[in-house]
Amino acid sequence: MEQRILLIEDEPGLRLTLSDRLHKEGYKVSAAADGAAGFDQAAGGNYDLIILDLMLPKKSGFDVCRDLRQLGLMTPILMLTARDQIVDKVVGLKIGADDYVTKPFEMIELLARVEALLRRAAKQPAEAPAVYQFGSIRLDFRKTEVTRKGEAVALSAKEFQLLRYFIENRGTTLSREKLLQEVWGYTSTPFTRTVDVHIAWLRQKLEDDPKQPQWIMTVHGLGYRFAG
Repeated sequence: MEQRILLIEDEPGLRLTLSDRLHKEGYKVSAAADGAAGFDQAAGGNYDLIILDLMLPKKSGFDVCRDLRQLGLMTPILMLTARDQIVDKVVGLKIGADDYVTKPFEMIELLARVEALLRRAAKQPAEAPAVYQFGSIRLDFRKTEVTRKGEAVALSAKEFQLLRYFIENRGTTLSREKLLQEVWGYTSTPFTRTVDVHIAWLRQKLEDDPKQPQWIMTVHGLGYRFAG
């Protein structure tokens, strides 16, 4: 099946060059020239990968990435960043980007990263259904809504993403390092307490007895497992 890529890039020459090359590599490419249009296309489309420039008119690449993740959209995002902007790269990864390429870049490098992200995404478990229920908890992934016993539960964007990842990998023991990598985008960090804190918050909001959880289980010495 032909894989679909959305390219969000405001520079006409680069947008045309990338589109043409990706077409020649066998991908079906759609393009947007500003962040607002790109966000609308990404949110309403079914893409396998998004290539997202950071410096965009109308809506920055940071805002596009953050808002897509808050919608619960987990499509891989490859960011295009300016040379030596380390802070941009770090912030981009923290808000949900999967990888980045620094401008100016060699086309062969960009294509390699595109292939790697698509290959990684293909190995991921199937996405959670539009609606998922366990016990008295009901999740609507399209509306990013969570209810418990019919009452709305307020989750932060990261709590929602973490819960979604647990559901997509239900029954699998997940290490803190794996969760940090897949949910936060951290490839290396000593701050594994980040995971513990967010799980404690989820348990407070979802479990009948947070001290004796029945859904998000601790696997001592290994990590966590979702039993819903």
